[in-house]
Amino acid sequence: QVQLVESGGGSVQSGESLRLSCTAAGFSMLRYYSLGWFRQAPGKEREGVSCINIPDGVTYYGDSVKGRFTISRDDAKNTVYLQMDNLKPEDTAVYHCATHWGLVPGSYCSAETWEKVNYYTHGTQVTVSS
Repeated sequence: QVQLVESGGGSVQSGESLRLSCTAAGFSMLRYYSLGWFRQAPGKEREGVSCINIPDGVTYYGDSVKGRFTISRDDAKNTVYLQMDNLKPEDTAVYHCATHWGLVPGSYCSAETWEKVNYYTHGTQVTVSS
């Protein structure tokens, strides 16, 4: 059974940093998938933040976070990390770790990924105050 366990988040001041982590379990039968985060603020639509394609490592970043957020992975721990630097008040949202998978090689990490996620976490709150 696929499971994602998310940690991190919290409240910081503008310009500070946070790191989210997401550990995947039950993925042994999957060969082609992506792991990443989307976020949703009250009254706003889901917004793709970042993801990384497995196994080729291709990454995606939403325009609003490019240059500030960095996604990485530790295959030995089945964990991906989202390092969020220079946080801004507009980054305030609930961040959900998500996965999109398929049966054939390909890109499961793109701007379209967020409408096709197969599974995602309840989310963690990130609050950035000015």
